[in-house]
Amino acid sequence: MNYSKWKISERSHEIPAALLAEGYPPLLAAMLNIRGITTAEEARRFLHGGADILIDPMRMKDMDKAVRRIKAAFTAGETIAVYGDYDVDGITATCLLTDWLRSRGIDCCPYIPDRIEEGYGLNNTAIDSLKRKGVSLIISVDCGITAVDEAKHARDVGVDLIITDHHECREQALPEAIAVIDPKQDGCDYPNKDLAGVGVALKLVCAVEGNDAEVVRQYADLAAIGTVADVVPLTGENRYIVRMGLGMIGQTSRPGIAALLRESGAADKKISSSTIGFTIAPRLNAAGRLGCVPVASRLLMTDDETEANRLASQLCELNRRRQLLETEIWDDASGMMDGKSPDAPIVLASEKWHQGVIGIAASKLAEQYSLPTVMICLDGEKGKGSCRSYGGFNLFEALSACSDYLEGFGGHALAAGLNIKRDKLREFCRAFGEYYRQNKPEELPTLNCDIEIIDPKMLSMDGVEALSLLEPFGSGNPKPIMCISGAKLDRVATIGGGKHLRLNIRFKGCGFECVFFSHTEAELGLGAGDCVDIAFTPQINEFRFRSSVQLQVTAVRRHDPRPLCARILKEMPIMEAAPYCPDRSAFVKVWRRLQSAGGTVASDIDGVIRQCPHGLEPERFCICLLALSELGLLHAAVPGSVFGARIVSGTRKVNLEDSKLIKRLKARRL
Repeated sequence: MNYSKWKISERSHEIPAALLAEGYPPLLAAMLNIRGITTAEEARRFLHGGADILIDPMRMKDMDKAVRRIKAAFTAGETIAVYGDYDVDGITATCLLTDWLRSRGIDCCPYIPDRIEEGYGLNNTAIDSLKRKGVSLIISVDCGITAVDEAKHARDVGVDLIITDHHECREQALPEAIAVIDPKQDGCDYPNKDLAGVGVALKLVCAVEGNDAEVVRQYADLAAIGTVADVVPLTGENRYIVRMGLGMIGQTSRPGIAALLRESGAADKKISSSTIGFTIAPRLNAAGRLGCVPVASRLLMTDDETEANRLASQLCELNRRRQLLETEIWDDASGMMDGKSPDAPIVLASEKWHQGVIGIAASKLAEQYSLPTVMICLDGEKGKGSCRSYGGFNLFEALSACSDYLEGFGGHALAAGLNIKRDKLREFCRAFGEYYRQNKPEELPTLNCDIEIIDPKMLSMDGVEALSLLEPFGSGNPKPIMCISGAKLDRVATIGGGKHLRLNIRFKGCGFECVFFSHTEAELGLGAGDCVDIAFTPQINEFRFRSSVQLQVTAVRRHDPRPLCARILKEMPIMEAAPYCPDRSAFVKVWRRLQSAGGTVASDIDGVIRQCPHGLEPERFCICLLALSELGLLHAAVPGSVFGARIVSGTRKVNLEDSKLIKRLKARRL
C-alpha cells in the first residue's frame, strides 16, 4: 500500500511510570499507553481480564422473547433449523448453535444456502423445504435483518422465526419475527455494537443457559474463528472471547480443527489471530466461495478423526482451486484496466468470472489503484457484485445513496455485496462515481505509527516477546506499527522467488533483519547505502532453533531530513524534534564543524544539511545550532534565524543545560 504521509502518535515517546514500576518492559508499556492504558489496573484488565468483562446478553433487544420461544421448543421437543451464511462468520455461527441445540437433545437441521444457486440470506424455497422436514422454528445466524418478505412468508406457512444478525439495519423496516436480535438495531442498548454474527449467536446461547463463562469456555474456539475472520474490533468482550478461543484452538478437542491445522502445516506453530486470518479462515471460506460449504460445516462438527482428515484434505484442495480462480480473474480484470489510471471508483463486469472469488480480486484492485472497487458477475440480465472500499470510503452509505439503481445490497462500510440488473449498470456507475467525488477521502491513506524507536535497545528479545501479551491483534487492536528514522540500508535481497524482500538495516550501531512481503526490488526503488525511514512490526523469528528479532516491514521511504529540519529552524515542533534532542557530545561535534567551516553557518537549508558533521543527523544538527544561538554562542544578522550566523568570538563557557530549548525537548522525552 502507498501512503501520502507518515504520522507518528503524539504519545510516541511517553512511557507511564506506573507501568514501568509494575515491571512492564518499556516497549510494552509504551504500546499500552498508545492504547490509552496508563495504570497497572487498566493494564491487568486489558491483558488478563476474565469473564467479568462479558456483558449481560439479556440487555439485547428481544433477547427475552427469543429465550422464551427456544425454551418452549425444548419443552415441546420441536425440530429447529439454524439458517446461516456461507462465509466463515456464518459457518461458525451455524455450527456453534447446531452443536449446542443437539447437545440439549433437540433435532436440529443446519442450513446454509448455496452461494451460487441461492445467494445470501433467507429465501422462501429454503423455508418451504425446512417446513416439509418438520421444522417449526428457524433461527437465523449472521443474516436475516433485511428479510422482510421472507419473514412474512415463514409466518404464512406456519414457521416461527428468530433472527440473529449483526449487519447494519438503518433506514429500513425490520422483519416481523418472534424476535429480532441485532445490537445495531434502533432501541437496542447493548453496549457492544461490534459483535460478529457468531458473537451474537454465542450471546443467544449464553442467554438461554444463564452461564456466560461456561458457554464461552465451551464454544470460544468457534466464536474466535468467526470473529477474527469477520474483522470486527477485537476490544472488550470480543477480545476476551478471541483470547479464550485461541487457547482452545491450540489444544483443540475438535477433530476437524486439529486435522485442518495438520493439513495446512500449522499444527506445531504458535496459535494466534494470524493463524485464523491466514490459515484457518481462507480454507473455510474457500468452501463457501466455491459452493461446497457442507465440507467446512461437517469438518467443524465431526467427531470422527478419519472423516476429519478427509474433509481437511478436501478443504485445502478447494483453497488451492480458489487461488487458481483468483489468479485467472485477477489477470482478466487487470487486462480490462489496460493501463488506465482512473480517478473514480472502479466498476467492472463480466460473464466469465466466478461469483465466489470476485471479492478477493476486488480487494486487490482497490489496493493497486487506491480506489473503491466493484466487480460484478453477469448472468443474463442479472448481476451480482462484490464491493471493496479504500481510504476509509463508506461503501454502505454510498450504496444506500445509489439504491435506486440496485435490486438489493448489504454489508459494511468497508465491504459489501449488491444485486443489479444489466440495464442499470451505466446509471449505477454514474451515480456511484458522482457520490464518490462528493465524498472523496484523502487521495492516499496516512500511515499511523504508534512509536518512533529512538533507542534500538528497546527492540530487545524480551521487549518484543512481551508484545505478545497484546494479542489477539485485529481490528480495533491492530499489531503495533513502529518506525525508525534515518537508518542505513545495508543490504537488499529477494526471497520467495522474487516476490518478497529481505532487508538489512543499521541504526545507531545495531543491525536488524527485515522482511518486506509482496514487494520487489523495482517497487522498493532503494539500494544498499541509502538512508531510509522504515515502518514495521517487530516479531520473533525462529529459524533452525535460533530466535532473533525481525522487523516485518509495512513501508519504506528514502529519508529526507529537509522537511523536519526546515520546521525545526522555523517553528520548532517539539513533539517531532524531541527524538533528536542532542547531548554534550553532539554539541562538541557541531562546534568543531563550525570552526572548520570558518565559524559561519550556511545561508540556506540545503547548505546547513551539507554542513552537518559526519555521524550526526541533520535534525540534531539544526537543534544544536538553535541552542547555540539561544545561549549567545552564535550571532545572526537576522534575529531568530541561524542562517549565516557566525561564532561569537571571545565568549565564555556556558552550561548547555541552561538552554530553554533543550529543557523543553528533554521534558517531552520523559
